[in-house]
Amino acid sequence: MNITRLFFFCGLFLICFQSSFAQEDFKAEKKEIKKYLNKAVVEFSNANYDKALELSKFALVTSFAINDNSLIAQSYNTIGVIYDECSETKKAIEFYQKAIRYAARVKNDTLNNWIYGNLGSVYYFNEIDVVKGIDYYKKALKYAEKVKDSAQIIYTKLNLASAYFSIDSIKQGEIQIAPIKNDILKKGTDDAKISLHILLGLQSSFNNKNEIAEENYFKALKISKANNHIPYLVNVYENLSKHYKKNKDLKKSEIYQFKIDSINNIVFSVDKVDKLKKSVLQIELDEHKIQLERIEEENNRNQKVARDSKLVVILFIIGVIILLLLLLTLYKNIKFRELANEELKFAYDELKIAKEKAEEASLLKSQFVSTITHELRTPLYGVIGITNIILDEHKELNNSPHLKSLKFSAKYLLSLVNDILQINKIEEKKIVLESLIFNLSDEINTICNSVEYIADKNNNKLIVEIDTEIPEFLIGDKLRLSQIIMNLVSNALKFTKNGEVIISADLKNVNDTIYNIEFKVKDNGIGIPKEHQSKIFDKFVQIERREEDYQGTGLGLSIVTSLIELFKSEIHLESIENVGTTFSFTIGFEFNEEKSREIINNIEVDLSSNYVYNILVVEDNKINQMVTKKIIQNSNLNCTIVDDGYAALVALEREHFDLILMDINMPLINGFDTTRKIREKGIQIPVIALTAFDKQEVSEEAIAAGMNDILIKPFEPTKLYQIISNQIIKKENAD
Repeated sequence: MNITRLFFFCGLFLICFQSSFAQEDFKAEKKEIKKYLNKAVVEFSNANYDKALELSKFALVTSFAINDNSLIAQSYNTIGVIYDECSETKKAIEFYQKAIRYAARVKNDTLNNWIYGNLGSVYYFNEIDVVKGIDYYKKALKYAEKVKDSAQIIYTKLNLASAYFSIDSIKQGEIQIAPIKNDILKKGTDDAKISLHILLGLQSSFNNKNEIAEENYFKALKISKANNHIPYLVNVYENLSKHYKKNKDLKKSEIYQFKIDSINNIVFSVDKVDKLKKSVLQIELDEHKIQLERIEEENNRNQKVARDSKLVVILFIIGVIILLLLLLTLYKNIKFRELANEELKFAYDELKIAKEKAEEASLLKSQFVSTITHELRTPLYGVIGITNIILDEHKELNNSPHLKSLKFSAKYLLSLVNDILQINKIEEKKIVLESLIFNLSDEINTICNSVEYIADKNNNKLIVEIDTEIPEFLIGDKLRLSQIIMNLVSNALKFTKNGEVIISADLKNVNDTIYNIEFKVKDNGIGIPKEHQSKIFDKFVQIERREEDYQGTGLGLSIVTSLIELFKSEIHLESIENVGTTFSFTIGFEFNEEKSREIINNIEVDLSSNYVYNILVVEDNKINQMVTKKIIQNSNLNCTIVDDGYAALVALEREHFDLILMDINMPLINGFDTTRKIREKGIQIPVIALTAFDKQEVSEEAIAAGMNDILIKPFEPTKLYQIISNQIIKKENAD
């Protein structure tokens, strides 16, 4: 695709009318500089590049003489445009970079817009690095939007569209054109209209709409000829030549190529190019000359002070010298501080932008985590609930290892989803370990049943060795322990074939009621190379294997490390390549017969009563309705289910209920607003939020809406029974 040369020098045409942001002195000199820059623009437009360069060079020298950073930047920008137009791209980039350095000292957003736009053009139009050119255009657009310069916004978007078209990103280019097309056609400048028609021609040609393409090209050609815009005229000819060549009309293609060659022979004569190359060295010499003149002037002033000082008394001279030295030191300190402050301010602005971007990214991440957690917990609630229903309805399957493994795997998946999606909470120590009673042997055997299919696949043997000194019941976070062992065992089985994996638990020591147990997962698999052992616990790290592909997220060992740190412990690794690997860690669990008995008793919930409580369930998900209804009916409670909040309000008017289970994320009206309407009616029935959102996210709004408690799906039936019992009893006592 032909690269369309668009508004490549737009900044140059505008700089001559921009007021300087330097001090108000040297008004006559500034006026002279602007006059020379205006003349340079005229000569540039007439393709007299050598004259334009001479005028720009004089403007640069004068700008240095009065130390006006804004005009220095504008002069460098002008020189860069001239060299760029004459294909001296290396020098053009050099002068644009100088322009950026001086523009940074005056904080002129408009000037930055021009320079970054021209930098984008030099990388794009000269095919140096189109992607880098697009990045510079985006920076230019940011500054144009900051100062709300509609003309520059249009120019930059046209440049962006042209760059995207050049790499066949047609859709990205169309996104840039769409919002500005009508404005350009109605009230745009001739330059903008020419560029728009060229782009529309490119777009139509790409989509094989040849008549529309030619119509747009000829519109651009007509305006270019009317305004004698030679660069645009060349670009239209180039596009027409490419267009006809693409459509096999070689005769017309050659006609327009001949026109291009004729113009280029006139504009880019050998003499003009030679003059430009000779001028490069002269400009650099002039820059050094300016610096030397400044040093000489400073030296002459110092000598004059020394001569005049001889007329004064020696003591006075010494005092003046000391005072001058102090003032010089103070001056240098002030200048140094000013420079440091400028650098700090620039760094602060950069850090502020980075901070805002980081906060925005963090907010988006939090929103994503919240949404995906809710969407994953909802079906898991159905899986766990239906598993419980099967176990309740088919007592003969209570000892089925398959159903137990299914239930365990669902719970494990739920916890793993929570930990992976909220790994930032693990790192920030926001996860709190639970105290649950469990049988270590049962937990490890359940894990073995769950991973048995992996063992069978690789013809591995699973061996469990548990120290008989370990008490039957321990108190601690069994789910986190299961996650750790599950990850390590799955890893061991995956990297072992025709071997064995040993899971061992040995009692190391007893400290009061804390039993410190050392866990080991040992395999005789392929092992881990020594050079990779230090990084396998990092997130997303997967060690490259030579023989076959081992799939995985690369998060397993990172999660294991984080979970073990929650237990205030650490993991150790021993591995020899082609011999095997051993992971070991020590965790302390509590053993207390009295406390264990209390926890077991708390699990048993008795809702027996002469009065049958009536529960209203507000839930839109049909599977969740079935699961919740079954759980409630199993406790001999009445259950009425409605699909949304408005139906709940109608049900409350027709029937008395003792408690409401309210879903939060529902159509028509959410659970919070439904609860508010219930409270507005003066109904004080306990309302329990039944939701898949994280509890921390909804607690504040739930309390504000008038809800009494929150239960996160999925949950154990006993947990639901406890909350229902507690809330109904609390309501009865209050009455």
